[in-house]
Amino acid sequence: MTEQPRRGRSDKRQAILAGALAVFARDGYTRASIDAISAEAGVSTRTVYNHFADKAELFLSVIHDSAARAAEAQIAIIDRHLRKVTDLEADLIAFGLDWTAPMPDLAAHFALVKQVGAEEGHIPPEAIETWRRTGPQRVRAELAARLRHLAERGAIRAEDPERAALHLMLLVSADLPERDPHAPQPERSAATVAAGVRTFLHGHQAPS
Repeated sequence: MTEQPRRGRSDKRQAILAGALAVFARDGYTRASIDAISAEAGVSTRTVYNHFADKAELFLSVIHDSAARAAEAQIAIIDRHLRKVTDLEADLIAFGLDWTAPMPDLAAHFALVKQVGAEEGHIPPEAIETWRRTGPQRVRAELAARLRHLAERGAIRAEDPERAALHLMLLVSADLPERDPHAPQPERSAATVAAGVRTFLHGHQAPS
């Protein structure tokens, strides 16, 4: 008999988190209000406060959950292309193309990240640290682990795999800030990714 109330409470919490993500992504942390979040979630403000003490706690939960989902999606790309590398350049290019492809299911997360960048000084430091640890740092560590394995095989040189991972991510996505994510340019993307991978290999490929 207690299963129904628990499920209802869980559903309400998920609705609040989804509504809050939409509002924080649209309005940013400072301008977002609990009233707007409750309206977006389809619940009362009292219900929001029954689950979260204040806006700061809600934002912390939102950014943790959102960053975790984004990290899982990006780690899946890393695993798909770099778990078993047979043709180094081709596999890195395939990774880069997948890495830079639009991810519509995560559009709200990436909009939230832009808001974080614009408002970093006004967002609770704990939330910033949670986002970095749960999202970008976790993803970069996973990519670094794959590059470390390639270095151990002698396929690349990577004295600092974390730095090499950052190089690869930046090089394959060099043109992304200039692109409208809703109107991707596949030919330009492919050329940019291929050029980025070749530049990466120029600096990191092991001598033959």
